[in-house]
Amino acid sequence: MPQAGERRLQILQTLAQMLEAPVAEKITTAGLAARLELSEAALYRHFASKAQMYEGLIEFIEQTLFGLINRIAAEEPQGLAQARAMAQMLLAFAERNRGMTRVLTGEVLVNENDRLQARVNQLLDRVEASLRQSLRIAASQQALAADQDANTLANLCLAWVQGRWQQFVKSGFRRPPLEHWEAQWAILSRAPNRPPPPPSDP
Repeated sequence: MPQAGERRLQILQTLAQMLEAPVAEKITTAGLAARLELSEAALYRHFASKAQMYEGLIEFIEQTLFGLINRIAAEEPQGLAQARAMAQMLLAFAERNRGMTRVLTGEVLVNENDRLQARVNQLLDRVEASLRQSLRIAASQQALAADQDANTLANLCLAWVQGRWQQFVKSGFRRPPLEHWEAQWAILSRAPNRPPPPPSDP
């Protein structure tokens, strides 16, 4: 018989697998218990609620993403290269973890406890802060154009990543997040902060 920690992990892995279905369906504890060949009462011995199960997934996402972000920051001295590696990692994580992407986009949290979306928002704020720090380093290394602002560019990077996640989920996982990665990053990393000047009168 699996130990308590192993069973908890098995429950979370099965929940993540159920979220990987191309067509989203409402996840119920009855459906999850049936997939695991357990009773609902057995599920509740490990998690007090379905919200607590989603919290477990969010914790896994958080630990994984920030473990990778911290490694990138430690191993790459160039700020712009850090930001690039972080953005690429966020897209690759989604491509490998379809169910987790549904959590990151908030799609499966719509009818769940509000604290879950707040927790994801907090995670994304931390991701943006990491991008901002890398881009500030890039600015100090004169790797950004004079009219580029690290705060604005970090927000743009995160919005772009979230947009790619959304396309991935809404397409039933047919549009990979890393599609057009190189070309889009080339555009994004040199996008100016200032609008172009108005055309002069003829």
